[in-house]
Amino acid sequence: MSVKEKIIEEIKKIYDPELPVNIYELGLIYDIQVEDKKAKIKMTLTTPNCPVAESLPKEVKDGAMQVEEIDDVDLQLVWDPPWNKEMMSEAAKLELNL
Repeated sequence: MSVKEKIIEEIKKIYDPELPVNIYELGLIYDIQVEDKKAKIKMTLTTPNCPVAESLPKEVKDGAMQVEEIDDVDLQLVWDPPWNKEMMSEAAKLELNL
């Protein structure tokens, strides 16, 4: 399993507080890059006023830090492109009956 896959495994443990789907399947993680022992993660939230705007990025960062090969996480919160339901995986859409 690659380091990136291990990070994804950790991120899949984090759920959106309003939806019964993990944030990876929701499509909130735009990009994960691993260089040496540093992970660069680009993520968004379902809305800029999301009630977990403070805690969710920290959870993602903490999750990535659980991976043994990672010493540092550079997390960027981005709003472009804005998140929409089309970014969800098929599994997430099925889970939410969309």
